[in-house]
Parts: sequence; C-alpha cells; structure tokens
Amino acid sequence: MDFKDFNFNPDLFEGLSAMGFRDATPIQQQAIPLILSKKDLIACAQTGTGKTGAYLLPIMNMIAGTEERHNNTLILAPTRELAQQIDLQVEALSYFTNISSLTVYGGGDGIAYEQQKRSMREGVDIIIATPGRLISHLSSGVLKLDQLQHLVLDEADRMLDMGFYDDIMRIVSYLPENRQTVMFSATMPPKIRKLAGTLLKHPEQINIALSKPAEGISQQVYLIHDEQKVPLLSSILKTDEYKSIIVFASTKEKVKNLGKVFRNLGLKAEAFHSDLGQKERESILLKFKNRQLPIIIGTDVLSRGIDVEGIDLVINFDVPHDAEDYVHRIGRTARAATKGTAITLVNNRDKRKLASIEKLIEKQIERMSLPEHLGEAPLESAADSSERPVRHDKPKRKFWKKKPAKNTGS
Repeated sequence: MDFKDFNFNPDLFEGLSAMGFRDATPIQQQAIPLILSKKDLIACAQTGTGKTGAYLLPIMNMIAGTEERHNNTLILAPTRELAQQIDLQVEALSYFTNISSLTVYGGGDGIAYEQQKRSMREGVDIIIATPGRLISHLSSGVLKLDQLQHLVLDEADRMLDMGFYDDIMRIVSYLPENRQTVMFSATMPPKIRKLAGTLLKHPEQINIALSKPAEGISQQVYLIHDEQKVPLLSSILKTDEYKSIIVFASTKEKVKNLGKVFRNLGLKAEAFHSDLGQKERESILLKFKNRQLPIIIGTDVLSRGIDVEGIDLVINFDVPHDAEDYVHRIGRTARAATKGTAITLVNNRDKRKLASIEKLIEKQIERMSLPEHLGEAPLESAADSSERPVRHDKPKRKFWKKKPAKNTGS
C-alpha cells in the first residue's frame, strides 16, 4: 500500500517523500486508517515494524488540519532514549509543516528544565515524555493537558515492567476523558490487557505476528554452569573476532557486576543502567555508536532503546524471561541484511525458557561445545534441581541424592 493512498496533508506527505518512504508496513496499513477515524486502538507490534510511524503519521495529519493549536498530543515512552528516537522522527516528518514537538525527561540540568517549562507555557503540538519528569511538571501546574486530543503509550509492556503503572494512572488523571488513546506493545500479557481495559474505550485491536529472527543471525547455545559463564565469555571476547557487542543480563545489579568483572579481565566494556546519570548514559551510547566502546552491558530495556547499525555479536548472559524478549535482543544484530551472531548461555534452571524460545521461533538453536579447559557442561536432558524426584521415606522438603556405592574391597 502506497502512502499516497492515505491522502495525507501535502506538507506531511512531502516530508515522507523526502525521507524516501513509499510503501506502508503491515502495522501502518492497519493502524493508520483506524487512528484517522479517531478510534481507540491497542496494537501488538515489535520494534522495527514501523510502529512509530503508524501512530505519528495519522496524528500529525490531524494536527496539520487543526486551526486552533494547543498541547494536542502526549506520547509516553519508557526511556529517554526511546523518547529521543520518537522526537527525531517527528522532526523529520514535520520538516515541511509547522508542527512543534518537545521531549520531556529527567536527568537534564536546570537550564533544560526551564526551557521545558517555557515551551509548555507557550504550547506545543506533541509532547514526548518519560513518566517521572512529566509528573513533576503536571504537579507544579506548569503543564496543562486539559485540552489534550491524543494519548499514545509506546512500549506499554516495558513501562509496566519498569514499574510505571502508578505513574501512568496519575498522569491520566490530569487528562480529559474525551480523548483518543492509542497503546502499542511488543507483547500482550494479561497486565497489558488490564491496563487497556482501564484506559481505552471500545478499542480496535491489531496483532502483528512477531517476526522471526533474521536469517543472517547465527544463533548459538552453550549449555553451561554459572561458574563457567565468565571464563567462556573471556575466551570468546578476547579473540578480537567481534568489534561491536551487546551483553544482556537479567538484572541491573548483575549488569553492574559484569561491568566490573569484564574490566578486571582487561576488556573495554561499560555497564548501562538507570543508576547512571543521564550524561553518563548518553556518553556510553555515543561511544558505542562511534565504535570507541566495543562492549556494552544492559538489561532488556536496552534491547528496545538502542538503535545502532553494525552490531555483530549479541550475548544473552541470562536467558530472557519471555521468549519474545529473546527475539528483541538478538534483533539488535544482523540488521539491514547484514550478518551477526547471537550466543545464549543456558544453565539448568533456564532450559525451560530455552524450550519456549525454540517453540516461538520454530527452530532448534545450534548447541556449541564448551572448550575442554572449562570442564563438563550440563547434560541436555538434566532436570532442573526443582524437578528432582523426592524420596517418600524422608520429609518432602529434602531432595533425593544418589549415594556413592560402598567399597566392598572386591
């Protein structure tokens, strides 16, 4: 479907043409007409499907046709990095229009805060914000959203994972009930459906199937004991075979610890997490994008918030809890028809998660052999410790262990 078929405002369409966009993606083909008809919408679509354009284009088209301008649209995003990426798209698409936008997020200095306040007082068409800093502006009375027309929640599942539910509900309390609400989420767990039921009115639903990992990704699995993980990665990362690497861990504390461990091993690596100041986080991402930093370590938030070409290795230090997050993580490599490698370290506890991943992607991932000096790997069929049989002649809380045979002297 060609974008010209949507009959967009001529100035908006000129911006699309200047960016080289011609054909709408599947999510755009389905979402744009629904949003243009001012229906509430919940859409399940992953990063890289064109979802940002799917909500920006129809909303910007409606703004362009409005004579009376005010704080028209609020887009909530889980991270500053995603908010910045959305704002870049707004700037590009609105180049030939007079649509204005403002990003609102924490971590800036006093000057940035005052600039945000001034823009809010004057009015802006589109506000792209992270929940925390937006609440401070709403609470102070500087920002008025009583005439808001459109609310967009981008990566709603990630916002809930990051604990923003209460913040979202507090923000919504400042908004008019008569508004259009659009929610995009990469996954659709029950908590997202519950949130949608609270915020949306008779919503339309779109579900774009999760894309399978790109064919250019060499997917590899190491069955491994926890104490073998760091020695294995040390041997892999010191080969200089890979120049741009993302390591994913399950928690912020583990990310911090891996950063220290890698540096002690002589590897040039930085941990990327929310406890860093915003300038530190921006500096790490800039060095990584400019190839000055070969290794960056983060949680699943990084898999959604980073957009860097040329990443040639993704390492799952921990298997992600959700199979969909595996696809997001390894999707950071082999972009734009390039090649890449994804290595996942699987201990006994994570074998069920691995099975869920392989069921989702409909493919068995290649098992790799551990180097001999690391010792034996767990057996493929070894059960999780929580599944070991229980002896019925002892209290059930104790696990059965096979005793060694006695030496009879024969």
